[in-house]
Amino acid sequence: MSFDSDPTKLHVACFGAACWDVIARPRAGGRGADVPGSVETRPGGVALNVALALAAAGLRVSLIGAVGDDDEGRLLAARLRAAGVGVDGLMTYEGAATGRYVAMERVDGDLLAAVHDASALDAMAPEHLPLAGLPPATAWFVDANLPAPVLKALAAAPDRPPLMADAVSVAKAAKLRPHLGQIATLYCNRSEAEAICATGLNAARAAAEALVRRGAARAVVTDGPQAAADAGPHAAVTLRPAAGALRSATGAGDALIAAHLAAHLGGARPEEALAAGLAAAGAHAGVEPVAVRARA
Repeated sequence: MSFDSDPTKLHVACFGAACWDVIARPRAGGRGADVPGSVETRPGGVALNVALALAAAGLRVSLIGAVGDDDEGRLLAARLRAAGVGVDGLMTYEGAATGRYVAMERVDGDLLAAVHDASALDAMAPEHLPLAGLPPATAWFVDANLPAPVLKALAAAPDRPPLMADAVSVAKAAKLRPHLGQIATLYCNRSEAEAICATGLNAARAAAEALVRRGAARAVVTDGPQAAADAGPHAAVTLRPAAGALRSATGAGDALIAAHLAAHLGGARPEEALAAGLAAAGAHAGVEPVAVRARA
């Protein structure tokens, strides 16, 4: 499959991380520092994951990111091209390695710890952005893995389409704080919202409404197994994700973003878009419904 250039389709340009995810998970019952388990390597990075999911949903997608001049970068570009994602904006940086995100998950699939080597992406500068060569887009999606000057340049770009943004992590979320007034939809979890707002927030709805008060046109906030919220010009809507046993949390948030964004761009109502996002996140994470014993 090659890049879908059909001009009748919605086009989203995704800016941010493109790397290899290395996900390790121990088997149940292991003890000590060296235990049996599984290790999976797969394409990853927020912008890449969102781009792949949008392409699978039938949208035209371009990915603007950074890889090293190495076999890993070439293989990543080939995988994206085969999935229908445009990679003309995937820049190669000599002397930098293609990124790796190494995550250790608990037996229950939740994230224990992660390290992101993003030396290629860290080398990106505003003057490197290939904006003039991008096809017209319905929306731009950015993730906070991008260097702060690049985020600033994208937010301030003249005549750009609506800007959708993901906070990525507590450590990186504050990079979006100066640009809240330029963001059409902000995606984050409650902890990331607290980092942006520099205050405690007791629920996803409170967090989404706080982000809107601070300038974001719309905010979609998750809170683990608690209700997620979508606030904006519409009245805030909340919806609780399906309860169940988790197989893997890595990438679930990116699946939510892609499904919510595709639904929104397709004209879905806020509650429909939020439901689509939560369903996609649950499917990606492999949520297995937990049997509930009825009370006598």
